[in-house]
Amino acid sequence: MAEKLNDHVQYRNVNENPCNMCMPMGGILALKGIEQSMVIVHGSQGCSTYMRRHIAEHFNEPVDVGSSSLNEKGTIYGGEKNLRLAFDNIIKVYHPKLIGVVTTCLAETIGEDIERISSQYLLDREMDGFPIVTASTPGYGGSHFEGYFFTIKRVLMQLVEETQKNNKINIIIPNMSPADIRELKRILQEMKVDYVLCPDFSDTLDRPFIRPYTKMSAGGTKIEDIKNMGGALATIQMGITVDDEISPGKYLEEKFNVPLYNLPLPIGVENTDRFINTLIEITGHSVTDGLKRERGRLLDGMVDSHKYNFAGRCVIFGEPEMVYAITKTCLENGVFPAVIATGSQVGKLNQLLAAALADGVEDSTILIETDFAHILAASQEARVNVGIGPSDGRYLTEKGEIPLVRLGFPIHDRVGGQRLLSLGYTGTMMLLDRITNTLLENKYKSYRSSMYEKFYQKA
Repeated sequence: MAEKLNDHVQYRNVNENPCNMCMPMGGILALKGIEQSMVIVHGSQGCSTYMRRHIAEHFNEPVDVGSSSLNEKGTIYGGEKNLRLAFDNIIKVYHPKLIGVVTTCLAETIGEDIERISSQYLLDREMDGFPIVTASTPGYGGSHFEGYFFTIKRVLMQLVEETQKNNKINIIIPNMSPADIRELKRILQEMKVDYVLCPDFSDTLDRPFIRPYTKMSAGGTKIEDIKNMGGALATIQMGITVDDEISPGKYLEEKFNVPLYNLPLPIGVENTDRFINTLIEITGHSVTDGLKRERGRLLDGMVDSHKYNFAGRCVIFGEPEMVYAITKTCLENGVFPAVIATGSQVGKLNQLLAAALADGVEDSTILIETDFAHILAASQEARVNVGIGPSDGRYLTEKGEIPLVRLGFPIHDRVGGQRLLSLGYTGTMMLLDRITNTLLENKYKSYRSSMYEKFYQKA
């Protein structure tokens, strides 16, 4: 089956309107989920401005990101002076509990040793014990997906300590909406699970309106909880497509012998069942009546909409974890994934899709490390009638008249991307309604004229 799938997998050199963002973007998102943390982008001012604006427009929140502001002099003679000054300013203005440093193409190209610079800074300032997390994230090293997971791994590598065993479960999550994170925490509480969720930006990037305004919002994974993740009962990592080299859960397993359960995002019936059953396996707790009712309502909704969804031929694009979970969900509901695309570098996604697509693989086109020009061409060839992914895919609507169900990151041409709920039984039902209603809208917009052309125009 994998050999059969490989005939339909296309690797592209991205050259126009890429289907991903740069590696440090993902690093910033991960660090924003740690309590009272601030991020410094070691590179030019333009890089930090671009990433800060990109994230702020999606979450509709002020997003402060520091910069070492490398210029021509720093590029030639090294940027250590700039980075040390950035540390001074960030500590003076924000008083953070943790500073994360991510690098850009420029800093990596000139060979900046951010770990050495950070260690020497702490030594000179007599700040032994203050956490500065460093992550080398050049834009050419991967997409924001790889940057996100690699930065989480670096957080764990630099913070987790040898500790006594506890009864908590580590939950490591991919980039998802704050609404999805809150729903995940609700499910964990429903199942009476004692957990540490990392990272958690459900409050830091979707804070309530309060007075007075504070430079740093409350929330995020507690640093003390991160330090104790090495003593956890188990780790559930929603990173089934993540390569072992950048896997935070794999690091905890190898370094601290914490059993790893690598799962897909709990979107769709099968994936959510798998998550719930894993919680039952680890804790011995029973599934609650409330979750059973939610599952039943989802099944009822699937029955309601299946008579419309069979006509759906979709293109799914975005981050690999989301792409895989939505592919599974569409297959459950009769919406055929004609084109599946990601701009990321992924090793495991092909094999996972092979198992998911089974006999329908000959009709599916898989695009890896691709751009929207190639996605559009493949979608038109496959007669796609609905797109599912971030709002960068509006290119498909503008150029190919393919209606778009917005999902994932970033969403810039609509408000409320941070409040879109797609996870769990309840979230899946809401996502399914959005997909079905998009298909119905497109159908009812044109079906009368189509009938006229088919049955009456010739007469």
